[in-house]
Amino acid sequence: MDTNRFIIKILRTLFIICTGGMVYYNIEILFRGYSHISMFLCGGLSLYTIGILNEHPTIHPSFLTQMILGTLIITAYEFITGMVVNLILHLHVWDYSDMPFNLKGQVCLPFMFVWFFLTPVCIVTDDIIRYALFHGKKPSYFHLERSVPKTERSS
Repeated sequence: MDTNRFIIKILRTLFIICTGGMVYYNIEILFRGYSHISMFLCGGLSLYTIGILNEHPTIHPSFLTQMILGTLIITAYEFITGMVVNLILHLHVWDYSDMPFNLKGQVCLPFMFVWFFLTPVCIVTDDIIRYALFHGKKPSYFHLERSVPKTERSS
């Protein structure tokens, strides 16, 4: 890989992580009135990881599969972040202990549903950044090519 491509790859990665971090951080500010720097990192890594789901040249997961995997990715990052920040460092950034179906008060089922419905925004945002700013592949979410009988194709 030449130096320019390497630098562009690093810049793209940092830009996506910073975008995800700022969005996640600001969503928390809007809904809770405060956030924590750990949420910047959690959100940034979430956006970046969700974004690479459809970047492999031969694997093309459906949009729904990306949404499901994205939900699991965000939940996993949130759980890891919560374990470190809340349970190990005792910073008490959040506590879902009062929420139904929570795991150690760090993640819960209701927020998994929220993440599921926010992952389309993540998928599209990452694709737009990669395509518009870094000349990546053009996003394609639906393959609606109609089936044409062989006799029609030859004419």
